[in-house]
Amino acid sequence: MTNTFPGPVPAESNPPITPQYYQPSRFVITDVDLGQTTTITMTPATVGGTTVNPNYVIGQLVRTIIPPTFGCRQLNNRQAYVLSLPSADEVELELDSSFFDPFIPSPSFDRTPPQIMAIGDINQGAINSGRTNNTTYVYGSFINISPN
Repeated sequence: MTNTFPGPVPAESNPPITPQYYQPSRFVITDVDLGQTTTITMTPATVGGTTVNPNYVIGQLVRTIIPPTFGCRQLNNRQAYVLSLPSADEVELELDSSFFDPFIPSPSFDRTPPQIMAIGDINQGAINSGRTNNTTYVYGSFINISPN
């Protein structure tokens, strides 16, 4: 009996990682409420003609990217944890922005929009062990939702 081992899959055969197939996703920031905690309002993302609503969870680590024309430069490239989800399009962050410059929602020149994105664990495996395979993921991790 011959056992053939196919070997490793060559890199050119692996499909590229496409961000629209992972949740939580990246969203455009439309407003920022500054204070002892920071509340960010986002717009739903459009992926392949489908609207994706903000899909962060409490405890998720996120990063904000704020181009200079939108003001609030102290918020650029800041990391914070999600404290709460006040509404479907808002996240409250554990970030004291009491003395930050105000956010400008509609600057005259805005080629790159302000963004919020999940960062951290890209774990795709289950945290359970044993004979059963449950889909229990690391809390706040990225989940592969690709159609393949």
